[in-house]
Amino acid sequence: MKNSTSMPAPTEVELKLALPPTQIDALLHHPVLASTPPVQQQLANTYFDTPAGDLAAARIAVRLRQLDSQVLQTVKTAGQGGGGLSSRQEWEWQVPDPSLDQSALAALPPFQNALADKIAALRPTLSTDFTRRSWQLAWQGSKIELVLDEGEIVCGKARAPICEVELELKAGDPEALWSLAAELASQVPLRPSDSSKASRGNALGRQQWPLPDAQHPAEWLHRATVALDAYHDSGDVTHLIAAQQALATLAQHPQLDSAARADAEMLPKALDSAGMPTTAYGAAALNLARRFAYETALR
Repeated sequence: MKNSTSMPAPTEVELKLALPPTQIDALLHHPVLASTPPVQQQLANTYFDTPAGDLAAARIAVRLRQLDSQVLQTVKTAGQGGGGLSSRQEWEWQVPDPSLDQSALAALPPFQNALADKIAALRPTLSTDFTRRSWQLAWQGSKIELVLDEGEIVCGKARAPICEVELELKAGDPEALWSLAAELASQVPLRPSDSSKASRGNALGRQQWPLPDAQHPAEWLHRATVALDAYHDSGDVTHLIAAQQALATLAQHPQLDSAARADAEMLPKALDSAGMPTTAYGAAALNLARRFAYETALR
């Protein structure tokens, strides 16, 4: 949405993949991208919340983005999905300067409840500054925007690197996202990521990385994915151990059929000691995530 907050929120459907920084060149030389020069932009983003963290608790992100001479204000709700795939509501419109348009926020559905009284208390809490390279791809009858983001999340004195690929469905069938991701992962060691930049920044600020509970197979994959995200941002090896334990539990889960079990058993062996994926990890994780899609709430 570009200017009228009275319109229904479009649904953003995207697949997020973490990329080891050492593998950027491999991605850029993948046959899907190698023949098409990307559009490159510098994005400076500021996220807002109350001192008590009311938006983070509601899993809502409010952001101002500086893009060339434009300033865009964005609101995103919590998503549904897992294994890197998310489907969430998003509103975005241009504002005249880098200050919050509070009246427009007040008109949006997420602020029609208890959060209405929190708008005046919103303050900058974290920033994400990164270089974005983007490609507009036609893939299996669908239109997909592929972006590669490289930069940094900053919250107070805490910092974490950004190196991720996002595949956003612009038109067509969401299945095309999985197919494109599998094609990329066949040559580049990617892994699904379930943590948004905002949730990563909030965790950095608190220095707390809570992991979701799990019982069903989709939940164990989600727990492992979030734990890997937490490990790479915190450096705390207990999160890597938690990811390995979640993957081991998933591999033995009685609800898996034989095909899913083969992929699940591959995952613990295909993650290296530093928590980095091999191509085998990416392929198996995406196969499972595709089967489990839409089954877990996202962070």
